[in-house]
This record gives sequence, structure tokens and C-alpha cells, in this order.
Amino acid sequence: MIPAVSSQLLLLVIVYALLAFLLLVLCLATRWRWWVKAGGVVLVTGFYLLAHGTFLGMAGWPSDDRLPEKFVLLAAVFDEPSPARGHAGAIYIWVNPMKDNQPLAMPRVHRLPYEKDLHRILGDGIKKARDGNTQMGSTEPIRGQGGFAWLRPPGNDKLQIKLSDLPRAQLPEK
Repeated sequence: MIPAVSSQLLLLVIVYALLAFLLLVLCLATRWRWWVKAGGVVLVTGFYLLAHGTFLGMAGWPSDDRLPEKFVLLAAVFDEPSPARGHAGAIYIWVNPMKDNQPLAMPRVHRLPYEKDLHRILGDGIKKARDGNTQMGSTEPIRGQGGFAWLRPPGNDKLQIKLSDLPRAQLPEK
């Protein structure tokens, strides 16, 4: 049985192949001006690239979206920078977003730029999680102090990630 996302990607590829074939037939069989045909080719190609980028997020690739404000830390992988190769490094973090203090059903992987302090914080959190203390994370934007930091849009702020032990569920008294 094919998983739902794989079948959706296969369907998307088939639909775009059919669309490209129909465009080819229209370009060869009509007497439209060349710029109309070229515009159709550019339009179909642009929509394909847009849809491809959109579906990559659904296929399990790491998201570059902002981390949720509250989450449960599941795992982290550290890809340390290598100046000799010109590799900046990255941190891949698997989280379960929280809504109304309850984790949502589907985890998500996020790609963050590598920072030594963040590596230390997440490494400590993973060790605590392995010891049985589930880690709850929260994010807060770090605003620049002075200069032109106030001109920067709110979504482009660096995030400060804090981890704490998830409170254990309290059982009712007998």
C-alpha cells in the first residue's frame, strides 16, 4: 500500500506531466504568437516549481518555518559547521507543537542555523529526555538593542529557545 503523501506526490507528477503534454500540443497545433506560447511555458514551469516547493514540506523534508511558541522536544541532530568545506552547519530538531498545553498528533522537523549555545541547550535537553524527563520548549524573539533593529520585520527576529521539564500528570487522590 502506498502512503498518502507518496500517492499525492505521484498524482501531482502525473497531473503536471499531462499539463505539460497538453501545452506542447497547443504550442505545436496552434498559430498563436510565439510570445503567447513562451508565456504559457513559463507559467506552467513556474506553477510546477511553486507546487514542488510546497509539497517538499509535506514529504518530510525539514521545514525552515519558525518553531512553534510551545513544543515538546523529541530529538535533535547536530550538523556541525566545517569552515574548510564552506559548510555553515545546521541543527535539525524534531518537535511536537503544543496547543492548549496538549501536544498535537504529528511531529515536525525544523532546520535551524547552527549555534554553539543552541547545540548545548538542545544536547542537555535530549540527555534529560533520555533520562525520562520529557522536555517542553518555548521560543521568544530576541530583539536587537538599538540601531535599526526596529525596522526589521517581527518574523525575522532570532529566537531564544528555552527548555524545561514537562510537568508530570497529577493523579487524582483516592
